[in-house]
Amino acid sequence: MIIGTAFLIILYLILRYVLAWIKYYNGLDTRLGDSTWRFSYDYPVIGERDISDLDDKDFVRLRRKKNKVVLLMYSVVLVIFISSMSLLSKFLLFFFN
Repeated sequence: MIIGTAFLIILYLILRYVLAWIKYYNGLDTRLGDSTWRFSYDYPVIGERDISDLDDKDFVRLRRKKNKVVLLMYSVVLVIFISSMSLLSKFLLFFFN
């Protein structure tokens, strides 16, 4: 249980680091928005024109970097969830046996 707890603490610190990167990318361009949990769209949205790599190269590359970091964040959250369920089951087995 001690190793599981240490693993969750390390994952939490990694999550905080990734969230700081998302906030950093959001601050670089106002068109990305302020959302931490949402991907920037790469597909045409009704009423808005999607920006291709030819239109605004810097913004598109920034958007793709942010999307990769958001994907990393979701991956870390998934691993934290699975690890916390494992730790909880070990905790319950320890006390109910």
